Amino acid sequence: MKWNKYSIKTTTEAVDLISCMLSEYGIEGIEIEDNVQLTQEEAKTMFVDFIPELPPDDGTARVNFYVDSDEDDNTILDKVKEGLEELRTFTDVGEGTITESQTEDKDWINNWKQYWHTFSIGDLYIKPTWEEVTEEMKGHPVLSIDPGTAFGTGSHETTRMVIRQLQKYTTQNCQVLDVGCGSGILSVVALKYGAAHALGTDLDPNAIIASKENAQQNNINEADLEVIEGNIIDDTEIQDRCGYECYDIVCANILADVLIPLSSEITKHMKHGAYFITSGIIDSRENDVADAFRNNPELDIVEINHDGEWVNITAVRK
Repeated sequence: MKWNKYSIKTTTEAVDLISCMLSEYGIEGIEIEDNVQLTQEEAKTMFVDFIPELPPDDGTARVNFYVDSDEDDNTILDKVKEGLEELRTFTDVGEGTITESQTEDKDWINNWKQYWHTFSIGDLYIKPTWEEVTEEMKGHPVLSIDPGTAFGTGSHETTRMVIRQLQKYTTQNCQVLDVGCGSGILSVVALKYGAAHALGTDLDPNAIIASKENAQQNNINEADLEVIEGNIIDDTEIQDRCGYECYDIVCANILADVLIPLSSEITKHMKHGAYFITSGIIDSRENDVADAFRNNPELDIVEINHDGEWVNITAVRK
């Protein structure tokens, strides 16, 4: 399918009004380009650990919208032009010029497959579902995953670091809690290395689906990997369902602003001597997370590892 892309050159002041106008015309796909920097408060509410540097904000912006080329008879475009002139009477819309280009759908699901292939972390092979198990993989743990439905493939630095720690600390028949499980990859890895049971929690219902699909893909019994939707930090029902002082390992590959409050709550779910393996921490937040761990008298930090700009902190419950 081909799409006509229209770009309105305007001001940051008028962006919201133009977006509302386009929505009223039935246009659902709206894209805004500007150099307005996120505030620290906005970054916190979005769970963003670091704010990208942008060029100076000059007050200009572009609002892009798309129309199916087969259905585009300029009716929408004429409405948008009229609407811009109406907005101009009470707000600064800037140039208000509209440029047109064309784009088309692509089979992204299949196109990116050529770039994602089997790789290894230690003796673990992580392969996409469309590749076969090779002779080289035989005798080693193999994780099959479909990145098209998952939030984690093991290729990111944060996931790699947690996997390395799971390889080090997972023992036969241990119990694992995976907070913010995403694709379920960490739970599956722990089970591959001998864990008896893993329980994953996540706020996103799509994570529950992805985790179950990846468990099934890796021949993990449903009883061995359970996944529940909810927030273990402040939801007592979820805390009760997870249980208390029953886990040998807790892993959490999530952002610093979640790990900090989690660090004061999680120990009541851990056995004495259990490991708390974390990542998702950008290096500029390392001290914040480490200090939060140290403020919990039941936690001792045993390792801090780095991979690029990302950090793993592993602690043990005393």
